[in-house]
Amino acid sequence: MEYQWYPGHMTKARRMMQENIKLIDLVIELVDARIPGASRNPDIDELGGGKPRLVLMNKADLADERKTAAWVRYFEDRGCFVIPLDARSRNGMKAIDRKVELACQEKIQRDRSRGILNRPVRAMVVGIPNVGKSTFINSFAKKAVAKTGNKPGVTKGKQWIRMSKTLELLDTPGILWPKMGDQQTGLYLALIGSMNDEILDPEKMALSLIALLQEQYPGVIEKRYGFTDLVLSDEDEGMAIRMLEEIAKVRGCLKKGQEADLTKAAGLFLEDFRSGRLGRITLEQIPTEKEEEEENQ
Repeated sequence: MEYQWYPGHMTKARRMMQENIKLIDLVIELVDARIPGASRNPDIDELGGGKPRLVLMNKADLADERKTAAWVRYFEDRGCFVIPLDARSRNGMKAIDRKVELACQEKIQRDRSRGILNRPVRAMVVGIPNVGKSTFINSFAKKAVAKTGNKPGVTKGKQWIRMSKTLELLDTPGILWPKMGDQQTGLYLALIGSMNDEILDPEKMALSLIALLQEQYPGVIEKRYGFTDLVLSDEDEGMAIRMLEEIAKVRGCLKKGQEADLTKAAGLFLEDFRSGRLGRITLEQIPTEKEEEEENQ
């Protein structure tokens, strides 16, 4: 299955970002803490035009804390200001004002030298679909000022939002990049819900997720669904299918004749992962220097 999705409104969003980048002082980029690298749009580095960058690792409550700390160091080493964040519970919000001030220190000092006092920092909020931009904005503002939804593509146009006397935010629609050469990245994005599930195959996604979890977090699936005497195949695909069949039985996903309904079981399994019911999981590993060099070529 090829993971590819680029609705027409994303082309408009990219153009809008290009037109408005000159108006802003700071790019606030939200990524998903479970796949911090894969959930970054590489186009934003170009679109950002060298503006200071604040990376908010949202949904950190669902991610592996140890791996999140490593990713924070990774982004900081590349010149970004970083905050792990749970936008829904507002955990991490208190650190944002200070990070914005640090990131825009040169701009603030330049204004003061010109006698301009208290001009708000203008920040563009960017990120891929369903990474939680609107939830972050509403939590930060402490009121509903941006549309939210647990699916990609809710924000369709830009909107300026006055957060305080010192900060204004420009909300933008989530955009993916037109062509994903790396299908592993596409898989990660599909698993966290940044693509439209209606165009994807839930069974194939679930089997891929099972294989990833068995490699990185062995025992997590058995613990969640209470497997005690499951005999697994040595073959990766056979193992994943067997586990999905067992998940179907445990969750009562059965057709006539007690046949496992793998499609329904796959949907429930994916939702268990996305909601954190499988535990705190980070799927993506920090790239090696060699991998980064190959990606930048």
